[in-house]
Amino acid sequence: MLKNGITYMHEHTTIDLSEVKNNEDCRLDVFPETVKEFKKLYEKGVRNIIDVTNIGMGRSITYVQKVSEESGINIIFATGFYQDSFYPIQVFRETKEKLAERMIKEIVEGIKGTDAKAEIIGEIGTSCNKWTEAEKKVFEAVVIAHKETKKPISTHTSIGTLGHEQVEFFKKHEVDLNRVVIGHVDLTGDADYVLKMLREGVYVEFDTIGKESYMPDRVRAEMLKKIQDKGYIDKVLLSMDITRKSHLEYKGGLGYSYLLDTFVPLLQSYGITSESIDKMLIHNPRAFMEG
Repeated sequence: MLKNGITYMHEHTTIDLSEVKNNEDCRLDVFPETVKEFKKLYEKGVRNIIDVTNIGMGRSITYVQKVSEESGINIIFATGFYQDSFYPIQVFRETKEKLAERMIKEIVEGIKGTDAKAEIIGEIGTSCNKWTEAEKKVFEAVVIAHKETKKPISTHTSIGTLGHEQVEFFKKHEVDLNRVVIGHVDLTGDADYVLKMLREGVYVEFDTIGKESYMPDRVRAEMLKKIQDKGYIDKVLLSMDITRKSHLEYKGGLGYSYLLDTFVPLLQSYGITSESIDKMLIHNPRAFMEG
């Protein structure tokens, strides 16, 4: 499933959240610019991108397949439902069993009548400091789909909140925590908060790298140093979660390569070892996806 090389664990090749956010910048659909950046990533050793754009987020299978073909990067598809504000109508109308059935079909048969099959369930989210009834229903549906298909689960925490509650939910529903990654934990700015999750056995994602308006990268580096020193770097995954045109280089944004060109040297300056960096970028993603 994953090719040998670097994996970005939480990205969106194309995504459209522009209606809800009332901002055209949130429609990421600039094919040539994306291909150009993905080719650049390929030259730097990136071979896999986990695309967690799911039902209701403007997912386009043919678009992503073309980006994959032109760039050479293996792009993994996801299934699931994102977060309350962005849910399609069926989340509110259907039972958790029916929602699970939809996800299972995308894993087993293919997405939107194509032969592309979802290899991960995500990103599934909770709201900021609030877990809505619809979100609970989605998480319960995900448990059903996960137990049926054994596919890994990737979550979204809004500004890092409710990470502990998500872990408790999966424990209560007897999900193997080794198959769960809690997303956006770098936005907590709190290594001890993240370590508590790691001790439970889940994976965590530092996946908003470069978004310094939310959290300075030096804080991310400090957190990762503490996690390394405590012996939990084996459960950390990295990514940038690029979702806007303005995040790309052609618009003056950081671009996808920032993670490798700028953030990795920053980590090294904070005492993160080459072994730890290889784990987060190469070995941990494989271990997580393959279970």
